[in-house]
Formats: sequence, structure tokens, C-alpha cells
Amino acid sequence: MVDPLPADAPFFVKDYYDYYKTKRGYHPRSVNSNAGWNVTGTMSFLNQPLLCYSQEIRSAVLMIHGDKARSFYFGRDAFNAMVTGSKYAANKEFLPIPGAVHTDLYDGGSKGLIPFDRLVAFFNQAW
Repeated sequence: MVDPLPADAPFFVKDYYDYYKTKRGYHPRSVNSNAGWNVTGTMSFLNQPLLCYSQEIRSAVLMIHGDKARSFYFGRDAFNAMVTGSKYAANKEFLPIPGAVHTDLYDGGSKGLIPFDRLVAFFNQAW
């Protein structure tokens, strides 16, 4: 039985609910699908000095983010920190996906929002 979603739930909670509580994203061993919401993780480590060294990344980086995702600002700001003043910025790209929340990018593109052709083109470039 799925608990009803409160009418006044914030958008990001509705987003999680629409994914984890439906056949599209439900899994019996997922905390988000069952007993509650996973509200902690390792993302907080990225707010530590780790991001201070992102300008040293030499490998190609393609950051993809739904522009409606709750953490969009974090991905955008982390990308800007990685490329601003970096001598390795030429092989970095930030690709916002218009209208997408983060769960839209989880499952192989069931909503058709993942630009697979752009991913292939990026990774086929001779950096």
C-alpha cells in the first residue's frame, strides 16, 4: 500500500514520489520505494574542499542535469568551479536538459529526454 502524498508536498517530494512509488522506479529493496525517503547521502562530501581540486581534472567531463532538478544549481555551480580559470576546461561541457527533473535521467530515457546522440558525440571526440 502506498501512502498518499500530502497535497501541500513540495515539488521535489512530488518528483520523488512520482518515480519511486510507481512501476517506473519502484524496487522492493529501495528505501525510497518503501519505508521512507533517503534524505542523507555522500553528496555533502562534495561541499567540502574536494571541489577545490576539480580544476585539476584533465579527463573529459560531460555533466548532464535536468534544469528542473532540485539540485540543478549545485551541478551548474560545481561545473563553473571546475572550468573557471582551469587550463583543462576545453574538454568539459555542462548539458542542461530542458524540462527534466533528475529522475527523468535515471532509467534509460523512458520520457525521451536523454540526448543519447549528444553523449555519443561527446565521448567520440578526440580530446
